[in-house]
Amino acid sequence: MSIDSADAATTEDEPQRSLSTAAARNLATTTKTVPQMQGITSRWLLRMLPWVQVSGGTYRVNRRLTYGVGGGRVAFAQTADQVSVAPPSLREIPLFAGLDDEAALAALAGAFTQREVAAGAVIAERGQPAEEIYLVAHGRVTRQGAGRFDEGTVLGTVADGGYFGADALVAEGSWDYTAVASSSCTLLVLARAQFQAIVGQSPSLQAAVQRFGESVARPQNSRGEADIAVTSGHSGEPTLPGTFADYELAPREYELSVAQTVLRVHTRVADLFNQPMNQVHQQLRLTIESLRERQEHEMINNPQYGLLHNAEYAQRIQTHSGPPTPDDLDELLSRRRSTRLIFAHPRAIAAFGRECSRRGLYPQTTDVAGHMLPAWRGVPILPCNKIPVTDDRTSSIIAMRIGEEDQGVVGLHQVGIPDEYEPGLNVRFMGIDDKAVMSYLVSAYFSVAVLVPDALGVLENVEIARPFG
Repeated sequence: MSIDSADAATTEDEPQRSLSTAAARNLATTTKTVPQMQGITSRWLLRMLPWVQVSGGTYRVNRRLTYGVGGGRVAFAQTADQVSVAPPSLREIPLFAGLDDEAALAALAGAFTQREVAAGAVIAERGQPAEEIYLVAHGRVTRQGAGRFDEGTVLGTVADGGYFGADALVAEGSWDYTAVASSSCTLLVLARAQFQAIVGQSPSLQAAVQRFGESVARPQNSRGEADIAVTSGHSGEPTLPGTFADYELAPREYELSVAQTVLRVHTRVADLFNQPMNQVHQQLRLTIESLRERQEHEMINNPQYGLLHNAEYAQRIQTHSGPPTPDDLDELLSRRRSTRLIFAHPRAIAAFGRECSRRGLYPQTTDVAGHMLPAWRGVPILPCNKIPVTDDRTSSIIAMRIGEEDQGVVGLHQVGIPDEYEPGLNVRFMGIDDKAVMSYLVSAYFSVAVLVPDALGVLENVEIARPFG
């Protein structure tokens, strides 16, 4: 018999001389945590946005009169391998903005023809006559120009829902850039001759073309705003121009949105199982955390006021090669002054880090509320998992200027509402039903506003998948 076997036999034969730990645990007080929740995130957007008190429940953003209208994304419908343009979305093209004639829009949409283009193909060549408008249903098109010494330059990228060549429908001219398919593309094309034939049969289209020509002819600055006449560099006593700053007649108004739920707690639970932790308090704490998570999600993704849906088309750019590179972030920052914050999905931040490592760069870090976070050009890059990641592993990166004083992005809420539990959030007792269940209505009121278009920019179609090799 081994020594271990002998010790085991001796232990089994000896009587128990003290209370076992299993029995002693019945008399001990258990040390407990409060209920934990995996769904709680850092919610940097809610923490970093300046919040504006909206006492009347509605926030009106007054701007100077802007002639540039439309500029959104064209929508498409797909049946098998056939793609067609959604007629109402043609209003996103400035030429057709404000066109109320549904029949005319339908006629225009039906006149587009589908064209499949392979990667690397030249769609339009600089110097050649411009006679067609192109809608990009799927894929990516790069606009290339000539530099001062005829070296190639990239002027921009047009992707899903974008368009180019709209001016070719109303005026003869030539392409001032070369459009090249940087991926396989599905395009919808409308020639000027077809467009003119439709215009000749539609008085509403004729009026739309006339309005477009008048708006282009009006004095306006580089942002499309009605110009303010100013003279400079003169001497003597010339007649000075008279002017005024015109305003939009129908400014946008943001109404406070709401996220709500009804919390139910049985009275027996609240009465008998309230020590050492208050059951109602813990239920409220977790419910409020979920409401705040939903609030941030809506502020990013809501179709009416969410940041991803309210970025102007001119402030949406595409990546140069797919993954987010330092060049892409530089382009994003160059679109506005005083960019203060960049928000990206954690996987997009990791993809940007890989691209920096590939180039031998190490992004700097900056202190934000006691946390060391990555930054680019001094602008902190904050994680936000509410920015969606699509099935094909692409995401978006948001850059913004913030604050009313800087004509940026602001959060909207109302403080001082009845039964307020937190700023902009209240908890209202709804009574006890015939099953002895207490109900509490928990409501969070909020919205987000973009004061001027260049306060918000989005880098779209950011590839976040890790490459092979």
